[in-house]
Amino acid sequence: MTGVQTTKGTIRTPKVASVAAGHTSVIARMLGLRLPIESHPLQALVSEPIKPVIPCVVMSNRMHVYVSQSDKGELVIGAGIDAPISYTQRGAFEVIEHQMAPLIELFPFMSRLRMMRQWGGIVDVCPDASPIISKTPVTGFYVNAGWGTGGWKATPGSGHAFAHLVAHDEPNAIAAPFSMERFVSGDLVAEHGAAAVAH
Repeated sequence: MTGVQTTKGTIRTPKVASVAAGHTSVIARMLGLRLPIESHPLQALVSEPIKPVIPCVVMSNRMHVYVSQSDKGELVIGAGIDAPISYTQRGAFEVIEHQMAPLIELFPFMSRLRMMRQWGGIVDVCPDASPIISKTPVTGFYVNAGWGTGGWKATPGSGHAFAHLVAHDEPNAIAAPFSMERFVSGDLVAEHGAAAVAH
């Protein structure tokens, strides 16, 4: 690793740390690496603001939906990842329909709400539903990826573990099980049930 070429110029550095969320495999491919990651769209939508009705996150893995209420009163609604592997960030009506049907079954009053906006993003998912916090075969290139839908919740802890890895070129005790080598050795960290959302 000698640096990174950007549209603003070249940054010379012996170490590069990639935390590219849904585009990790695209970045790795630039270096000739093929990572055990799939990229999937993840969609959510937000309702018009209403008075407080939900003081927590309600999540149903069986019905495949979650809902929480923002401080502004909007209901934030979503489900798991879209099944197809894709880099599209457009929403699909059938996905919204499959989110809303179980939500209305859980909370019939929500059928009267107007949805204000919808968006899609890309998430990386590893085969064992656990992230990769690892050195790579390219000396000086490190990845923190494959968090699925839980990356934003894990940012403080993963950032600390990742910084240690980059600084010392060796993982700390927290990051060690999340090496890329586990996909060769078979020491997987199966976490499919941890998020209570089926990825």
